[in-house]
Amino acid sequence: MLIYFSINLYVYNRSAIAFQGQPIRTIFIVLFWMLVLAYPVGRILESTLQAYSPTFVVKLGSLWLATMIYLILGFLAFDLLRVIYHFTGLSFLSFVKESRNVTVAITYAIALVTVVAGYINANSPVITRLTIPIEKPQELAHPLKLVAVSDVHLGTIIANGRLSRMVKLINAQDPDIILLVGDTFDEDLGPVIRNNMGQQLQMLRSKLGVYAVTGNHEYYGNPTVAVKYLEDHGIKVLQDTTVVVDGLINIIGRNDRQSISMLHKQRKPLDELVKEANPKLPIVLMDHQPFHLEEAEQNGVTLQLSGHTHHGQMWPFGYITKAIFEVSRGFYKKGNTSYYVSTGYGTWGPPVRTGNRPEVVVITLE
Repeated sequence: MLIYFSINLYVYNRSAIAFQGQPIRTIFIVLFWMLVLAYPVGRILESTLQAYSPTFVVKLGSLWLATMIYLILGFLAFDLLRVIYHFTGLSFLSFVKESRNVTVAITYAIALVTVVAGYINANSPVITRLTIPIEKPQELAHPLKLVAVSDVHLGTIIANGRLSRMVKLINAQDPDIILLVGDTFDEDLGPVIRNNMGQQLQMLRSKLGVYAVTGNHEYYGNPTVAVKYLEDHGIKVLQDTTVVVDGLINIIGRNDRQSISMLHKQRKPLDELVKEANPKLPIVLMDHQPFHLEEAEQNGVTLQLSGHTHHGQMWPFGYITKAIFEVSRGFYKKGNTSYYVSTGYGTWGPPVRTGNRPEVVVITLE
């Protein structure tokens, strides 16, 4: 919160210069700090007042989060130009000192256009398709179509409208197996239960079942309630579990890494989970966070599916996720093991994507 309010104080100080005189300055001050307070106050009310869901406040505050990011980038850019002008005296940069109202207007205009475009983009998912050939000795009786979705983040911001479109997109692919690769829920399940989102989840259709794993956000809420909610609505949750589906394929689902710190319990080692698999069949592993990819390769996994990164969700954060993870997005091959790290379907915080598209992943194994 200290970081959040410090950033907003910087944005406020750079913005206030354009709002001189009464009553416009008073109006600006009131509106600015209402926007700043909207997200933290909305989330606190959401988690403490179970009968009241401040949806509008949370959504307004989440949009401010995105706007704030691009405002600070814009103001930092103009501050840098002022420093350059101070030391070089370049005449074409004089406007950054003499026309501060103009620089404020430019910064707000660019930030608002960026956020609107990112909001539209976040509501425009794409279908990503890839085909992965299975090499012997692993064999498939016939091609299998897997449809995978990660990071839906169902809750106050990602609600029934987006969920309904996702279900229709998935069902339209005529999948053999549907895989939910973690962070299906945002945190608190209150909005999910109140809006009966499970009814939409029950409409997912596949020939051989719907399987899910936990993500870190299930553990930020109540993982026991989250798992039960999924199971009650026709989705099999794999918690350090191996299943053989219809004698065709092994699916391994690992508990999310967050369970180690939240439950103080180590995950079941991958080599033990692989021992429970049919060695003659391909192995698909769901592990929400794409850390230690070498484990899958060392244990003969055919395909690992992950999410979590959102590939930064908003520019320029994709550079950070690329620095943290071996693979921040997309397809990757390591030895005989294939990997796909999804950018996710939903969003965390701001319902805005400026660094990539939301996606539903269709994978054909043949």
